[in-house]
Amino acid sequence: MKLIRLRIENDAMDIAYHPVSGQEATVHYLIAYNPDQSIGENLENIKVRLAGLKFDAAILENGLSYPFSDTIVGVNYDRIDVGLALTNLLNIPVVSQAAVEQLGLAAAVKAKSAYLKWHLDYYGQYHGVRNNGQEAMLTIGNGYFGLRGAFLESHADKDNYPGTYVAGVFDQETTTINDHQVTNEDLVNLPNAQFITFGIDHQTPFRLNEHDLQDVYRSLDLKTGILTTTKLIQLASGHQLKIRSQKVANMQDWHRYSIRYQVTPLNFAGSLQIYSEIDGSVVNSNVSRYNVFDQHHLQTMGIETAANTVFLSGQTKSSHINYTIGAQLTSPDVPAIKNFHSTQQSQGVQQTVSLAVEAGKTYTFDKDVVITTSNVADDAQLTQVQAELDQSSFDKTASASKDYWDATWRTTDIKVRGDITSQRLLRVNIYHSFVSAAAIESGQLDASVGARGLHGEAYRGHVFWDEMFILPFYTLHRPELAKQLLYYRYRRLPAARKNAQAEGYRGAMFPWQSASKGDEQSQFTHLNPITKTWDPDNSRLQRHVSLDIAYNVWFYYHVTQDRDFLNHYGMELLLSIAAFWISKATYNEETGRYDISGVMGPDEFHENYPNSTKPGLKNNAYTNIMVAWLFDIITKFKAQMPQSAFQQAAEAASFDTATSQKLTDISHHLALEINRRGVIAQFEGYFNLPKLDFQAYHQKYGDIARMDRILKAEDKTPDAYQVAKQADALMAFYNFDVPTVQGLIEQMGYQLPKEYLTHNIQYYLARTTHGSTLSRIVYAVLNQLDDNDDDAWKLFSEALASDYYDIQGGTTAEGIHLGVMCATLNLTTRNFGGVSPLGEHLQVNPQLPDHWQTLKFKHLFRGIHYVFVIDHQRVTVTADQPSTIIIGKQSYQLQAKKPLSVTYAS
Repeated sequence: MKLIRLRIENDAMDIAYHPVSGQEATVHYLIAYNPDQSIGENLENIKVRLAGLKFDAAILENGLSYPFSDTIVGVNYDRIDVGLALTNLLNIPVVSQAAVEQLGLAAAVKAKSAYLKWHLDYYGQYHGVRNNGQEAMLTIGNGYFGLRGAFLESHADKDNYPGTYVAGVFDQETTTINDHQVTNEDLVNLPNAQFITFGIDHQTPFRLNEHDLQDVYRSLDLKTGILTTTKLIQLASGHQLKIRSQKVANMQDWHRYSIRYQVTPLNFAGSLQIYSEIDGSVVNSNVSRYNVFDQHHLQTMGIETAANTVFLSGQTKSSHINYTIGAQLTSPDVPAIKNFHSTQQSQGVQQTVSLAVEAGKTYTFDKDVVITTSNVADDAQLTQVQAELDQSSFDKTASASKDYWDATWRTTDIKVRGDITSQRLLRVNIYHSFVSAAAIESGQLDASVGARGLHGEAYRGHVFWDEMFILPFYTLHRPELAKQLLYYRYRRLPAARKNAQAEGYRGAMFPWQSASKGDEQSQFTHLNPITKTWDPDNSRLQRHVSLDIAYNVWFYYHVTQDRDFLNHYGMELLLSIAAFWISKATYNEETGRYDISGVMGPDEFHENYPNSTKPGLKNNAYTNIMVAWLFDIITKFKAQMPQSAFQQAAEAASFDTATSQKLTDISHHLALEINRRGVIAQFEGYFNLPKLDFQAYHQKYGDIARMDRILKAEDKTPDAYQVAKQADALMAFYNFDVPTVQGLIEQMGYQLPKEYLTHNIQYYLARTTHGSTLSRIVYAVLNQLDDNDDDAWKLFSEALASDYYDIQGGTTAEGIHLGVMCATLNLTTRNFGGVSPLGEHLQVNPQLPDHWQTLKFKHLFRGIHYVFVIDHQRVTVTADQPSTIIIGKQSYQLQAKKPLSVTYAS
């Protein structure tokens, strides 16, 4: 085993390289600590010095003694978990000398590697959006509720935000700003029931502050869903305590979560008080830019108290969703009920327990919480909160969570050997995908997954086109969950039809932003904070969201062959969407083609043409290609389903024979603009726009991801330039394989020259700022298609870590980006693993990153469970039923439960 040995002192870092463990070092460095650089920059010096050397692990010789980590060191009069930092930097496990002496080197490295792959850890006290981002990443939940990973002792302030969100609980408020009435519909921040703190000798209860909090370590166990926080506290009075708390959501009885709060007095005996609250005074304040609007959504209607149980009931102000939250506080150290006291506050309720404590002894308090809301179908829990509490306990909740996650990891885990960081972050993304949606699989929740999960208030909790990046993962692993999310869209067909009719169109026009009812929640104007004027907001013109819904319908049916869904729901959705696009397409006598005008593509920088008062663009390439695809798919599906079922869907969609006859004509004659090198114009007239001097803007501003804001600040407009926020013209190549997209374009009557794809990728990469994390995902796929593996890996790894490192400068604080999280999972299996579900059989063409040794995952395709193990030479696949699979260009017949191994050319 190749090793580096580290000794990190306050002012220097001593590093020795051992190419063979147990032998003398061959390279030795003493690197002085630079106080003018950050800790990260100083550690980067280690990476630079060790460049070119290969090593498997690091041994830290002088870690400090802490109960939560053995790789903490003091640097420049500060402390850092150098193990976490160097694992992120070097992608290796860091073990302490003490662990090596106790377990042996091999066992210590193996244990630390296993731990790192299953835990998301943060050490130290952080402030502002950085701490808020960690809260989002440490969210626990079950798809019914999400509970941000805030400190239990915190209320909302500049550093902390203990938000609680329930799927589908929205509320509208109207605010008058600059003589404009602005109505917003928000995912509601419900009363905070996770609050617990302590007090000593009946003094003021402890409040979080940087002076008293000496150390803190937060660890999310992805295997069990348990978040553990350990704090070392020294009060101004000299009292020292260790506080260890655990939070876990019940993944089966999904109204429940539990908290275990353990207090250890370290240097005193005396009187200890525990204060537990349900705070009903909370507002929606997670997103600071929304705070100019009325963010008060709750009305407390009733409070009940008992010895160790409290209840708070209320209602959302305009949507009138009822909620009841109950909390029960118990302790093995306080057997007498009379020691518990409950008191009502103005909009909340508090429980207090007092007991005598001794130094060195740990005292345990369990808080079980039940959340019920009236938006859950066929649910009697709203009136049975006490019964739920009586059945709840921390141990039961932890056990239920563990059982759920055990089963989930068996079917959805993606295992990577050779890359600790990617392994951990892929599991983080899988974890959050189910935290955001699991309970919706029950069929009792009329909800979908918001773009920011149940983790924060950005985008007001609305549902966007991000579903297109999310649902394929669920479809391949939890098809029932994917179907329930499609039902959310189906139930909103009447609203989508009303939206279309209001704009003068037929069919169904789904909104860009959807919430409770399916009406458009995008604003028509927005207040420019610089000019104080109201400017048009045309983002709702991203009508491609309907096509993205159609894609999810197609993908679900294609993978599951769920004919009942297609016959009774899916086809009606597809025909309703198609009717809208037929009514929106207009025949151009001059060109002999159909135009689609007044739309925006996925690139949100371009809302209309410069110097035009007419909103929207003409012949957006992605939109037109997807419309042509949709019309083809309807024709194919019609031939596969019973005529009676198609006719029933057509009648429900008002899709008559005359409308049906237009499908082929329009799909074959939609307009695109393509230059002689085969570059597809993002929209008609795109090539006529001036180019932007990207180098000059990079030099002036550094980060130009949000080039639209930079240009507007200079009194310019991105509408006037060839600049893109994210992938647009080439998005279809992400959705499908190259032959499919090329076939659609050629069917539309266009011939593409050789190397057209390379020309397109190079052209648009040079004009894209990646202002959305989704852009990195799409361009990672595009670069891989063009054999640019280094660029593909760079973009993928940035996307994979985008929320972990909060690369967009504070946006993770407002909720994780669920679309990019699920997209990294799809990219890993479909592109790196090479297992494409787009054909009639699974097709396998692996392109593993060089440093990944093996990749293992499962897929459920057309009722058959597949297990794949892939390395750089061999694919091994096992299916639980006889089936056909294509590896490379060769077709193979699989026998049930008999592995097939095939060597392929990498």
